Amino acid sequence: MNKNRYNRQTILKGFGPEGQQKLANSKVLVIGAGGLGVPVLIYLNAMGIGKIGVTDNDVVSLTNLHRQVLYSEAEVGQPKVSVAIEKLKAQNSDTELVGYETFLSVENALEILMGYDVVVDTSDNFPTRYLVNDACVILNKPFVYGALHGYEGQVSVFNFQGGPTYRCLFPTMPKEDEVPNCNEHGVLGIIPGIIGNFQALETIKVLTGIGEVLSGKLLLFNGLNQSQQKIKFKLQAENLEIKKLQDFYEWNDPCEIVPTIEAENIQKLLVANAQIVDVRTDEEFRNYHLPESIHIPLNELENNTEKINFSIPVYLVCQSGKRSETALRLLQKKYPKSSLFSILGGLNQYLATCS
Repeated sequence: MNKNRYNRQTILKGFGPEGQQKLANSKVLVIGAGGLGVPVLIYLNAMGIGKIGVTDNDVVSLTNLHRQVLYSEAEVGQPKVSVAIEKLKAQNSDTELVGYETFLSVENALEILMGYDVVVDTSDNFPTRYLVNDACVILNKPFVYGALHGYEGQVSVFNFQGGPTYRCLFPTMPKEDEVPNCNEHGVLGIIPGIIGNFQALETIKVLTGIGEVLSGKLLLFNGLNQSQQKIKFKLQAENLEIKKLQDFYEWNDPCEIVPTIEAENIQKLLVANAQIVDVRTDEEFRNYHLPESIHIPLNELENNTEKINFSIPVYLVCQSGKRSETALRLLQKKYPKSSLFSILGGLNQYLATCS
């Protein structure tokens, strides 16, 4: 460890060389390399964490760049994990960096999390958060949580020294259509930076023992008026009794099969003049869309199905593949005999294969 590099930290009263050594001996896993993950990775790497792991299976897209400041225009279409690790190595060559080009799943969660002291969840969906929570309870790992919505964000630390878990605050997973997402509702670019830095700070506190960790407290931040408030919540002891992962952590019924087609086949669909229905927002569609695609935003789909010819196959597309799956399930209920397909990975995956 280069002592001079961290001099401005080690001279801090209450932190000192002892705190820096704790960081050097620590192993942190960051789940996600997006809006929240980028500031977490940059600052933990700069501050001297010994080993950092990062999981993600997405590629850099142009719509990421206003908030995911680790990436550049030249890297659009490249895997986030490989780009992030290359840049983090240039920032601090002493850090041991491990990339997992995969999304966290029931099959890999326990194996990946097992080798780390703290888990920082920067994902953007409820199924992953519940999976992370349960894996952390089973392995007895603290879990640093962050979430975003528009101009707001929230932070907490779960499963810290026997404290409350994520399920103590959110006992039941909401339905998919009850949850806003940034593709539809947006997020101000600076907000992920603020919340991600709060997560990095909580991680440092957990590892070194300085300050008061946000265990049993949910920090709410509003960027429009710079207000903060804390909500206290208590441990529900039964939530510490999780012994194994659930078989399934998804919104939709695990028995339900969603017909999909790989994004790399979009070019074939275009050549064949196939019926492609784009369910993204008006703004997303104006920014970029496939030639001759039919535009019906997801929230307007149920009342505009007359625009679709259900006598021929219907290929549904969105930005990442999530909304197109929702659209498919909606149309399946109304037109059970129709031939419907969701384009896997959406336009993000298509643009990545074209680059």
